[in-house]
Amino acid sequence: MATKIGVLAVQGDFSKHIEAYESAGVPAHALREVRTVDDLTEVDRLTIPGGESSTVGLLLERYGLGPAIIERAASGMPVWGTCMGMILMASEVEDRDQYRLGLLDITVRRNAFGAQVHSFEDEVAVAGLDQPVMGVFIRAPIVTRVGAGVEVLSTYDEKVVGVRSGSCLGTSFHPELTSDTRLHQWFLTF
Repeated sequence: MATKIGVLAVQGDFSKHIEAYESAGVPAHALREVRTVDDLTEVDRLTIPGGESSTVGLLLERYGLGPAIIERAASGMPVWGTCMGMILMASEVEDRDQYRLGLLDITVRRNAFGAQVHSFEDEVAVAGLDQPVMGVFIRAPIVTRVGAGVEVLSTYDEKVVGVRSGSCLGTSFHPELTSDTRLHQWFLTF
């Protein structure tokens, strides 16, 4: 059976990830917006987009989707979180007691580069890719602690902005807001 790619679609920029996967050559029938536990059972990998982590965390907890994602990830399903998605995947969020999936043994600091008006784009090298990608940083988090088994993939201005642990990937930036689909293609190899 062909791989089905899910994009968490409860809030945030999920449509941009779907467009990026389509631009990377993934046919529309292999893409699914994930809003329920039933939707999750139909996909082989999941992307958690940017958005507002407190709101999405509450929704994941309330509707049982968070525990279902944790269970699927524990059984080997690849999960990639961008910006908010990486915050939700973290085991700890600095100075906040908010819902977390705990899929990555990392601590994150929300809005580490400043408010929305401080958003920016710049090249970011990613271990595993031969050329840098354009990173779009919008109220982006950074990783302030990396636990055992977590590989640092990217840094920007000496701050950790990309990590991987097994089949779980987290990036502070938004590659889906560019025309470069290499990270989306790479995630499909996990």
